[in-house]
Amino acid sequence: MEAIALLGAGTMGSALGRRLLATGHRLTVWNRTLGRTRPLVEAGARAAANPAEAVRDADVVITMLTDATAVRESLFGADAAARALRPGTHLVEMSTIGPYALRELAGQLPPGVRLVDAPVAGSAAAAEAGRLVVLAGGAEAAVDRVAPVLAALGTVRRCGGPGRGAALKLVLNTALVTAVASVADALAVADAVGVDRRTACEALAGGPLGGAVARATTTEAAFAVALAAKDARLALDALGDVPAPVLRAAASVLAAAPRPDADLATLIDVHPVAVTNPDKEQP
Repeated sequence: MEAIALLGAGTMGSALGRRLLATGHRLTVWNRTLGRTRPLVEAGARAAANPAEAVRDADVVITMLTDATAVRESLFGADAAARALRPGTHLVEMSTIGPYALRELAGQLPPGVRLVDAPVAGSAAAAEAGRLVVLAGGAEAAVDRVAPVLAALGTVRRCGGPGRGAALKLVLNTALVTAVASVADALAVADAVGVDRRTACEALAGGPLGGAVARATTTEAAFAVALAAKDARLALDALGDVPAPVLRAAASVLAAAPRPDADLATLIDVHPVAVTNPDKEQP
């Protein structure tokens, strides 16, 4: 089995770590807040004091961090991983940072280090069960090399060359945030006309928003509003001046949400409308 270094022990990083340990891999983990590595250490991982120490003997290095800034700091900041990466090491970037940041990252890596972008679709629970969809981009030989590790996490979807996995993840997350925001709007209308939310959700579940309703009502996912807002900004940055009114509206809702650490599903509670007279004739 592989010697793997995992940089990041947040919710999803910890879930990835538990799955890798359960499938027999040797794992070294680093996190900026050292205490967050404790559950993985108790499960059999080794904790490293800094990123460089974590990756020194690794065959495969996985980054699962909040954003591009955190990835850059772990790789190129103080006690950074990049200086300790050996030629032939494969770096698998699984955070959602977008294709442009991924391209910038690739240009700064030491010679001989091969980069695969492999963001994921799915929840922490899916990660622990090996049911993620892994969106892998990179040179074919590099993806081939890390495919057995990625397959332990779920289904590997090969997306093309470098940055293509990161690009597809933005597409998927754009669909997710706009669809959940649409459910929020539909439920606001339900409030306004006196349809209870359970009835509305049951009806919506049979239509084109069925997947979004399932996501908005699940208790098994943990995709923080702040992270969804970050991903929406990445998508808008990629669009530039291209009109995208639905995405821009969803991004504004995300930015204004009162609980940025809560799951994306809390969007359905934004701007509820009080019912004054649901039987009044509508104009």
